Amino acid sequence: MEPAWNTSSEAFGRAAAWFVETAARVGDRWDAPGLGEWDVRALVGHTSRALLTVEAYVAKPADRAEVESAVRYYEAARAIAGGPAVTQRGRDAGEALGDDPVSAVTAIASRVVTLVQTCSGDELVTTIVGGMRLRDYLPTRTFELVVHTSDLASALGLPVTPPAVAARQTLRLATDLVDDARTGELLLALTGRRGLADGYSIL
Repeated sequence: MEPAWNTSSEAFGRAAAWFVETAARVGDRWDAPGLGEWDVRALVGHTSRALLTVEAYVAKPADRAEVESAVRYYEAARAIAGGPAVTQRGRDAGEALGDDPVSAVTAIASRVVTLVQTCSGDELVTTIVGGMRLRDYLPTRTFELVVHTSDLASALGLPVTPPAVAARQTLRLATDLVDDARTGELLLALTGRRGLADGYSIL
């Protein structure tokens, strides 16, 4: 079951605020290593897309809901989630933030969070994998904001302290994404029995 709209929109807003606060601490490290092939600017650019896609998709109403949950979104998106195109989009998004990336992400977050606050969650939006209700799509954006702001904080040597409501929603979605055949492996790690294998990922 997807979270209630009020909880979901609050989680999104708090995750967005944490992203802005963390980006504000980059200083002069925009060219420093960020994540994988991305420098910090590209990582921030990619993370800003978790906001911008909400705005873009709300502006493109769908006729019907083809994807009915956040889990189904990720299952459908797996085939297109990686590869050089995604890497390049992150770089392009970073460049699009201009000479003052902090002001840019602050303005984006303010605009998109305000937009979400005017929505009911019932809106049909057109996503990259098909039509969805906004209430089903938004948790995927909170997930992206929390995960990639955690990446950014790690790259900057900062504590990884996501807001509780956003972290809880992200963790619930993460556990829902675990393949049934690997739940035992994850449970052993979460209870301190053993670590996860190198390269383990739910995505």
